[in-house]
Amino acid sequence: MRENTIRTIWQRGEPVINGWLTIPSAWTAELMAHQGWDSLIVDTQHGLIGYETALAMLQAISTTQVIPLARSAWNEPSGIMKLLDAGALGIICPMVNNRKEAEAFVGACRYAPLGYRSAGPTRAALYAGDDYLLKANESIIAMAMIETVEALNNVDEIMSVPGLDAVYIGPTDLSISLGLKPGGALAQPLLTDAIDTVLKAALRHHVIGGIHTSSTADALAMIDKGFRFVTVMTDTRMLSGAANQAVTAVKKIRPSSGSSSSVPY
Repeated sequence: MRENTIRTIWQRGEPVINGWLTIPSAWTAELMAHQGWDSLIVDTQHGLIGYETALAMLQAISTTQVIPLARSAWNEPSGIMKLLDAGALGIICPMVNNRKEAEAFVGACRYAPLGYRSAGPTRAALYAGDDYLLKANESIIAMAMIETVEALNNVDEIMSVPGLDAVYIGPTDLSISLGLKPGGALAQPLLTDAIDTVLKAALRHHVIGGIHTSSTADALAMIDKGFRFVTVMTDTRMLSGAANQAVTAVKKIRPSSGSSSSVPY
Protein backbone atom coordinates (compact mmCIF):
# COMPACT_ATOMS: atom_id res chain seq x y z
CA MET A 1 0.00 0.00 0.00
CA ARG A 2 1.11 3.55 -0.68
CA GLU A 3 3.01 4.95 2.29
CA ASN A 4 1.07 7.36 4.46
CA THR A 5 3.95 9.74 5.10
CA ILE A 6 2.03 11.52 7.85
CA ARG A 7 2.70 8.50 10.04
CA THR A 8 6.35 8.50 8.97
CA ILE A 9 6.74 12.16 9.98
CA TRP A 10 5.08 11.47 13.32
CA GLN A 11 7.37 8.51 13.93
CA ARG A 12 10.32 10.89 13.54
CA GLY A 13 8.76 13.14 16.19
CA GLU A 14 8.23 15.96 13.70
CA PRO A 15 5.17 18.12 13.01
CA VAL A 16 3.00 17.64 9.94
CA ILE A 17 2.37 20.95 8.14
CA ASN A 18 -1.13 20.81 6.72
CA GLY A 19 -3.01 22.92 4.20
CA TRP A 20 -6.78 23.36 4.05
CA LEU A 21 -8.99 23.43 0.97
CA THR A 22 -12.40 25.11 0.98
CA ILE A 23 -12.63 26.28 -2.66
CA PRO A 24 -14.46 23.73 -4.85
CA SER A 25 -11.82 23.42 -7.54
CA ALA A 26 -9.51 20.63 -8.70
CA TRP A 27 -7.18 23.30 -10.08
CA THR A 28 -6.90 25.04 -6.70
CA ALA A 29 -6.24 21.67 -5.06
CA GLU A 30 -3.55 20.83 -7.60
CA LEU A 31 -1.97 24.26 -7.25
CA MET A 32 -1.88 23.97 -3.45
CA ALA A 33 -0.51 20.43 -3.66
CA HIS A 34 2.57 21.72 -5.51
CA GLN A 35 3.51 24.16 -2.73
CA GLY A 36 5.24 21.71 -0.38
CA TRP A 37 2.55 20.83 2.18
CA ASP A 38 2.86 17.50 3.98
CA SER A 39 -0.90 16.99 3.68
CA LEU A 40 -4.01 18.74 2.40
CA ILE A 41 -7.54 18.49 3.76
CA VAL A 42 -10.54 18.66 1.43
CA ASP A 43 -13.19 20.26 3.63
CA THR A 44 -16.68 18.90 2.91
CA GLN A 45 -18.14 20.39 6.08
CA HIS A 46 -17.66 24.15 5.81
CA GLY A 47 -15.90 24.17 2.46
CA LEU A 48 -18.09 24.77 -0.60
CA ILE A 49 -17.37 21.25 -1.84
CA GLY A 50 -19.72 18.45 -2.94
CA TYR A 51 -18.78 14.79 -3.32
CA GLU A 52 -17.95 14.75 -7.03
CA THR A 53 -15.79 17.86 -6.67
CA ALA A 54 -14.11 16.36 -3.60
CA LEU A 55 -13.25 13.30 -5.69
CA ALA A 56 -11.70 15.47 -8.41
CA MET A 57 -9.73 17.41 -5.77
CA LEU A 58 -8.38 14.20 -4.24
CA GLN A 59 -7.30 13.13 -7.73
CA ALA A 60 -5.59 16.50 -8.26
CA ILE A 61 -3.69 16.22 -4.97
CA SER A 62 -2.57 12.77 -6.06
CA THR A 63 -0.47 14.29 -8.84
CA THR A 64 2.03 14.94 -6.00
CA GLN A 65 3.35 13.11 -2.94
CA VAL A 66 1.16 15.23 -0.64
CA ILE A 67 -1.12 13.08 1.53
CA PRO A 68 -4.81 13.63 0.72
CA LEU A 69 -7.14 13.95 3.72
CA ALA A 70 -10.76 15.03 4.04
CA ARG A 71 -13.01 16.56 6.66
CA SER A 72 -16.34 14.77 6.73
CA ALA A 73 -19.51 16.84 6.80
CA TRP A 74 -20.48 15.17 10.08
CA ASN A 75 -19.90 12.07 12.20
CA GLU A 76 -21.98 10.05 9.75
CA PRO A 77 -20.70 6.67 8.53
CA SER A 78 -21.71 6.71 4.86
CA GLY A 79 -20.12 10.11 4.22
CA ILE A 80 -16.91 9.07 5.97
CA MET A 81 -16.72 5.79 4.06
CA LYS A 82 -17.35 7.45 0.69
CA LEU A 83 -14.48 9.89 1.25
CA LEU A 84 -12.17 7.02 2.18
CA ASP A 85 -13.29 5.03 -0.87
CA ALA A 86 -12.51 8.10 -2.98
CA GLY A 87 -8.90 7.97 -1.84
CA ALA A 88 -8.61 10.10 1.29
CA LEU A 89 -5.91 8.58 3.50
CA GLY A 90 -7.42 10.04 6.63
CA ILE A 91 -10.57 11.68 7.97
CA ILE A 92 -10.96 14.59 10.33
CA CYS A 93 -14.38 14.41 11.95
CA PRO A 94 -16.17 17.45 13.43
CA MET A 95 -17.90 17.73 16.78
CA VAL A 96 -16.77 14.56 18.52
CA ASN A 97 -17.99 15.17 22.08
CA ASN A 98 -17.81 11.87 23.98
CA ARG A 99 -16.54 8.30 23.89
CA LYS A 100 -19.59 6.90 22.10
CA GLU A 101 -19.24 9.40 19.27
CA ALA A 102 -15.49 8.74 19.07
CA GLU A 103 -16.11 5.00 18.85
CA ALA A 104 -18.66 5.50 16.06
CA PHE A 105 -16.20 7.67 14.14
CA VAL A 106 -13.24 5.34 14.49
CA GLY A 107 -15.41 2.34 13.60
CA ALA A 108 -16.43 3.97 10.32
CA CYS A 109 -12.75 4.33 9.39
CA ARG A 110 -11.76 0.70 10.11
CA TYR A 111 -12.62 -2.60 8.50
CA ALA A 112 -13.67 -5.51 10.72
CA PRO A 113 -12.68 -6.67 13.24
CA LEU A 114 -11.51 -3.19 14.28
CA GLY A 115 -14.57 -1.40 12.95
CA TYR A 116 -17.56 -1.62 10.65
CA ARG A 117 -16.36 0.08 7.46
CA SER A 118 -17.94 -1.55 4.41
CA ALA A 119 -15.53 -3.00 1.84
CA GLY A 120 -15.59 -1.31 -1.56
CA PRO A 121 -12.57 0.99 -1.98
CA THR A 122 -13.54 2.01 -5.50
CA ARG A 123 -10.75 4.52 -6.16
CA ALA A 124 -8.74 4.01 -2.99
CA ALA A 125 -7.40 0.61 -4.07
CA LEU A 126 -6.32 2.04 -7.45
CA TYR A 127 -4.59 5.00 -5.80
CA ALA A 128 -3.17 3.32 -2.70
CA GLY A 129 -2.50 -0.21 -3.93
CA ASP A 130 -3.94 -3.67 -4.53
CA ASP A 131 -3.34 -4.62 -0.89
CA TYR A 132 -5.49 -1.73 0.34
CA LEU A 133 -8.07 -3.94 2.06
CA LEU A 134 -5.31 -5.71 3.99
CA LYS A 135 -3.42 -2.61 5.12
CA ALA A 136 -5.93 0.24 5.26
CA ASN A 137 -6.62 -0.23 8.98
CA GLU A 138 -3.00 0.45 9.87
CA SER A 139 -2.60 3.30 7.39
CA ILE A 140 -5.80 5.38 7.44
CA ILE A 141 -5.73 8.20 9.99
CA ALA A 142 -8.75 8.89 12.22
CA MET A 143 -8.67 12.39 13.73
CA ALA A 144 -11.47 13.64 15.99
CA MET A 145 -12.19 17.34 16.38
CA ILE A 146 -12.35 18.75 19.90
CA GLU A 147 -14.38 21.94 19.67
CA THR A 148 -16.88 22.10 22.55
CA VAL A 149 -16.90 22.33 26.33
CA GLU A 150 -18.51 18.88 26.38
CA ALA A 151 -15.57 17.45 24.45
CA LEU A 152 -13.14 19.22 26.81
CA ASN A 153 -14.83 17.58 29.77
CA ASN A 154 -14.55 14.20 28.04
CA VAL A 155 -11.05 14.41 26.56
CA ASP A 156 -9.70 11.42 28.46
CA GLU A 157 -12.53 9.09 27.50
CA ILE A 158 -12.41 10.30 23.87
CA MET A 159 -8.67 9.75 23.60
CA SER A 160 -8.83 6.33 25.22
CA VAL A 161 -10.81 4.95 22.24
CA PRO A 162 -8.67 2.32 20.46
CA GLY A 163 -7.78 3.29 16.91
CA LEU A 164 -8.08 7.05 17.40
CA ASP A 165 -4.84 8.44 15.98
CA ALA A 166 -5.19 12.15 16.66
CA VAL A 167 -7.37 14.96 17.93
CA TYR A 168 -7.75 18.35 16.30
CA ILE A 169 -8.76 21.57 18.00
CA GLY A 170 -11.21 23.81 16.15
CA PRO A 171 -10.49 27.15 17.88
CA THR A 172 -13.52 29.03 16.54
CA ASP A 173 -16.18 26.58 17.68
CA LEU A 174 -14.29 25.98 20.91
CA SER A 175 -14.20 29.75 21.55
CA ILE A 176 -17.95 29.99 20.96
CA SER A 177 -18.59 27.06 23.28
CA LEU A 178 -16.43 28.71 25.95
CA GLY A 179 -18.41 31.95 25.63
CA LEU A 180 -15.59 33.83 23.94
CA LYS A 181 -15.69 36.04 20.87
CA PRO A 182 -15.16 33.85 17.78
CA GLY A 183 -12.09 34.58 15.72
CA GLY A 184 -10.13 35.91 18.66
CA ALA A 185 -6.47 35.30 19.36
CA LEU A 186 -5.33 31.85 20.45
CA ALA A 187 -3.63 33.57 23.38
CA GLN A 188 -6.93 34.37 25.17
CA PRO A 189 -6.42 32.91 28.68
CA LEU A 190 -9.57 30.75 28.72
CA LEU A 191 -8.85 29.39 25.24
CA THR A 192 -5.18 28.87 26.08
CA ASP A 193 -6.18 26.80 29.12
CA ALA A 194 -8.49 24.69 26.94
CA ILE A 195 -5.77 24.16 24.33
CA ASP A 196 -3.33 23.12 27.04
CA THR A 197 -5.90 20.70 28.49
CA VAL A 198 -6.31 18.97 25.13
CA LEU A 199 -2.59 18.81 24.42
CA LYS A 200 -1.75 17.40 27.86
CA ALA A 201 -4.44 14.73 27.44
CA ALA A 202 -3.07 13.85 24.01
CA LEU A 203 0.39 13.37 25.48
CA ARG A 204 -1.01 11.20 28.27
CA HIS A 205 -2.82 8.94 25.82
CA HIS A 206 -0.08 8.92 23.15
CA VAL A 207 -2.45 10.54 20.68
CA ILE A 208 -1.27 13.20 18.23
CA GLY A 209 -2.40 16.74 19.01
CA GLY A 210 -3.54 18.88 16.08
CA ILE A 211 -4.82 22.44 15.77
CA HIS A 212 -6.07 24.96 13.22
CA THR A 213 -4.22 28.29 13.04
CA SER A 214 -4.86 31.54 11.22
CA SER A 215 -1.30 32.74 10.72
CA THR A 216 2.23 31.44 10.31
CA ALA A 217 3.14 33.00 13.66
CA ASP A 218 0.38 31.04 15.42
CA ALA A 219 1.38 27.87 13.58
CA LEU A 220 4.98 28.18 14.75
CA ALA A 221 3.84 28.90 18.31
CA MET A 222 1.64 25.79 18.34
CA ILE A 223 4.49 23.65 17.00
CA ASP A 224 6.72 24.99 19.78
CA LYS A 225 3.98 24.13 22.27
CA GLY A 226 4.04 20.50 21.15
CA PHE A 227 1.34 20.09 18.49
CA ARG A 228 2.31 17.62 15.76
CA PHE A 229 -0.39 18.37 13.20
CA VAL A 230 -0.76 22.06 12.41
CA THR A 231 -2.90 23.69 9.74
CA VAL A 232 -1.71 27.06 8.46
CA MET A 233 -4.77 29.05 7.37
CA THR A 234 -7.03 28.00 4.45
CA ASP A 235 -6.90 28.51 0.69
CA THR A 236 -9.71 31.07 1.02
CA ARG A 237 -7.89 33.05 3.68
CA MET A 238 -4.61 32.94 1.75
CA LEU A 239 -6.25 34.10 -1.48
CA SER A 240 -8.24 36.90 0.15
CA GLY A 241 -5.23 38.03 2.21
CA ALA A 242 -2.86 38.16 -0.76
CA ALA A 243 -5.46 39.89 -2.93
CA ASN A 244 -6.18 42.48 -0.24
CA GLN A 245 -2.47 43.19 0.22
CA ALA A 246 -1.96 43.68 -3.52
CA VAL A 247 -4.99 45.94 -3.98
CA THR A 248 -4.16 48.01 -0.90
CA ALA A 249 -0.53 48.46 -1.94
CA VAL A 250 -1.44 49.60 -5.46
CA LYS A 251 -4.27 51.89 -4.39
CA LYS A 252 -1.88 53.73 -2.06
CA ILE A 253 -0.02 55.08 -5.06
CA ARG A 254 -3.00 55.60 -7.38
CA PRO A 255 -3.40 59.27 -8.34
CA SER A 256 -6.38 61.03 -6.81
CA SER A 257 -9.40 61.77 -9.02
CA GLY A 258 -8.37 65.39 -9.31
CA SER A 259 -4.84 64.67 -10.48
CA SER A 260 -3.77 65.86 -13.92
CA SER A 261 -1.25 63.06 -14.27
CA SER A 262 -1.62 61.22 -17.53
CA VAL A 263 -1.70 57.44 -17.61
CA PRO A 264 0.59 55.98 -20.30
CA TYR A 265 -0.80 53.25 -22.54
